[in-house]
Amino acid sequence: MDKLNLEKISLPGLDLERPWVIAGPCSAETEEQVLETAKQLKAEGYNIFRAGIWKPRTRPGAFEGVGTLGLPWLKRVKEEVGMYVGTEVANANHVFEALKYGVDILWIGARTTANPFAVQEIADALKGVEIPVLVKNPVNPDLELWIGALERINRAGVTKLAAIHRGFSTYDKTKYRNHPQWQIPIELKRRIPELPIICDPSHISGKSELIYEISQEAMDLDFDGLLIESHRCPEKAWSDASQQVTPKNLKEITTKIELRDPQIGEKPRTELDNLRLTIDELDTKVLEVLQKRMEISESIGKYKRDNNITILQSRRYDEIMNNRKERGMKLGLSDEFLTDLFESIHKESVSRQNDIMNK
Repeated sequence: MDKLNLEKISLPGLDLERPWVIAGPCSAETEEQVLETAKQLKAEGYNIFRAGIWKPRTRPGAFEGVGTLGLPWLKRVKEEVGMYVGTEVANANHVFEALKYGVDILWIGARTTANPFAVQEIADALKGVEIPVLVKNPVNPDLELWIGALERINRAGVTKLAAIHRGFSTYDKTKYRNHPQWQIPIELKRRIPELPIICDPSHISGKSELIYEISQEAMDLDFDGLLIESHRCPEKAWSDASQQVTPKNLKEITTKIELRDPQIGEKPRTELDNLRLTIDELDTKVLEVLQKRMEISESIGKYKRDNNITILQSRRYDEIMNNRKERGMKLGLSDEFLTDLFESIHKESVSRQNDIMNK
């Protein structure tokens, strides 16, 4: 990997102390909504306003943003409210239009980052332009694709770069909209330590009540800033209503965040924490898999009850124990550990089926 040519992101008249906070609605809906939300955010002390002008949606028919019509609204936020403004771009035309209206910060969304052709188009459009560009992680957990997008933008001459961690799509059902998989941005930080990383807790959580928890975790991992969706009236938002907070709620969240010293003597504080965090992530996945397994065991229990079949099937139990132990030992796990593990799993499965059988 080529070393990135980076310089510190700075905005005239604004001291970007950690954590930076970039806040505003998921989507620019109306001129009045944009200006009122910006005024409320400014009153709470925030100075960088975000709003989606073009919204890539999973399926057609959903609100896809007001488009270029909303750019003059962002210009009014700059001129009348006194905030810097940023928006997402997904192609060269978006870049040209945003720059025409004086947008201060651009970011590349997760779907776009996943497409090297689209990223290169944006990079070509940015040649000769001095503007901070933030690059979200791709939809899927692919660190090389993320770094590749950053490299493309950097090679176009953009030196004020940052990454945005917004989590990764998963088919599994978890408490998050997008699974954080913190080990991936941690590895990005290890490989490019001078690159600022901003967390997008709104998209990771999908729920406003989780934003503080995720923001605090990001700060504990020494992230540089936060990109948080804030709407004057979240319940009436035209997109992603459940993950937006009011400017007042946002102030409560960011005021609660505790900033810890990333250094202990000469050693990075997070070296051991990062390893433990990876363990936490893996344990969470193990628990989620076990939950799904028990749900299937309960379905089996219902089938046995409805078809008058005994709970204990000795032949099946022996098959599971022998098969799983053989596979596990090939992976370097001990016979004793595998025996204890699957005996415990079987015991819990039998207990659940017994409860169903005797209801």
